[in-house]
Amino acid sequence: MKFGILITGLSLALGGCAHLSIAPSTRQAPDLKVVSWNLEFLAERDGAGCKPRTAADYAQMRQIADSLNADVIAFQEAENPAAAARVFDPSRYTIIMETRLGDVSGKCGGRQPEQTFIRQAVGFAIRKDLAFDRAADLTALQVGNPNLRSGVDITVRPAGGRPLRLLAVHLKSGCFSGSTGPACDTLAQQVPVLEDWIDAAARGDTRFVVLGDWNRRLAVPGDAVWIDLDDGDPADSDLTLADDGVVPRCDPRFTAFIDHIVLDRRSAVDFRRFSELTYATANHPSDHCPISAVIAR
Repeated sequence: MKFGILITGLSLALGGCAHLSIAPSTRQAPDLKVVSWNLEFLAERDGAGCKPRTAADYAQMRQIADSLNADVIAFQEAENPAAAARVFDPSRYTIIMETRLGDVSGKCGGRQPEQTFIRQAVGFAIRKDLAFDRAADLTALQVGNPNLRSGVDITVRPAGGRPLRLLAVHLKSGCFSGSTGPACDTLAQQVPVLEDWIDAAARGDTRFVVLGDWNRRLAVPGDAVWIDLDDGDPADSDLTLADDGVVPRCDPRFTAFIDHIVLDRRSAVDFRRFSELTYATANHPSDHCPISAVIAR
């Protein structure tokens, strides 16, 4: 039912990364490029959070963000808009984030035992000249827990093109496959919420994409979460994984993506290509690599 994707693009050494997306000089004007990137505890201040960073680290991430040449970036794990603005140039992007405040407390533990947790929130960086509308956040994804993330729901309206609805998500971590992991009960509560949103969007007039950190290996054959979501009822909820058939290269320990760009039946018709940006140095700026999809306007 799904089809394999051929990765195309250039390999480019820039700011400690190998860029697998199409270069700016060859991009097709009618296309939209949408990206998902988990920023790993991105804090507003130097040295804060469970991945404390220096000013040079932020500068490297800004360079990577600029190199993406994206129209829309769905990001995860940013403390607040000021933190996001350290990566996504405010003169180039409009930054919006979920309104959930959370109830953050405690120490990070592990390799950063003295560091304090910060808010991990979902948002979008939207190219300044791209018109968009914002709907209410999908707060039901919190399933009663203030520290679980809401979905952020926007519709972009490219000049000379058709609207595209985008839902940015960051689902509960810890149930990457199967149904017996420590977080599987929570994820099992989030899945029907997401399915309800997908089904309602599929009944609407606007093509849509759900993207972000799903914390789930959806492309593994027989995955129960994917089977639940991709039931084709209503018809436009027949879904496509942009990364179907692609092996991630971000971290050699992992052979399947947990970050995904999921297209409804209408946006799948307009889907052009998928790519992943990988880091060329051992010092990764985040534990996730950006992924992107190019979609015709």
